Amino acid sequence: MSFTAEIWKENSALFETIRTMPFNQELAAGTLSQERFRHYMIQDAHYLVAFGRALAVAAAKADNSDEVAQFSEAAHTAIIVERSLHADFMEQFNVSPATFAATPLSPTTHHYSSYLIATAWSASYPVALASLLPCFWIYAEIGRDILARAAKNNPYDAWIATYAGEEFHAAVRDVITTVDRVASVASAETRRDMHSAYTHAAKLEWMFWDAAYRLEQWAV
Repeated sequence: MSFTAEIWKENSALFETIRTMPFNQELAAGTLSQERFRHYMIQDAHYLVAFGRALAVAAAKADNSDEVAQFSEAAHTAIIVERSLHADFMEQFNVSPATFAATPLSPTTHHYSSYLIATAWSASYPVALASLLPCFWIYAEIGRDILARAAKNNPYDAWIATYAGEEFHAAVRDVITTVDRVASVASAETRRDMHSAYTHAAKLEWMFWDAAYRLEQWAV
């Protein structure tokens, strides 16, 4: 069994919890409130900047030129997607540039962003990649799952199409291949750390959607 097959199996119950959580159930049904989706999109735009930074650090740590290019391009794509959110989704859901700029990172977004950047800087290349993998892989699987059961004329069709599309899935498969490569030559201790990093980030994926559903704000 490959390393990524191991971590997917180990976290299968967590994925099912994510798949069936209220945010994703209602998004698939097209009944998710615009208020909750706006909260999600604003926080996602903040998050993608941090995700891009973490990818760039991982690229700098890569041990071959192909993977330097792979994760440099992924970092570039994350920023392009963040800008696309402003141009498309933000406009569609009536989020002005001023509103976005005035909205701080929620506690969960701050936690997730800080975790990825700290891990990218402080951990080894394999562990950094493992922490970044859930954002690729879980989004791809959730996108495909929602596409298969989405209501017709769903107001969130554009979001669903982005993460269910073949272009995104091809990039995800490449990341999975790279994680398996580095895991295949890693020590047992490093592989344990990769398992932990993946699981922690996967839990933060659940927290991110849950925070949007709860319209999470700072308590003080």
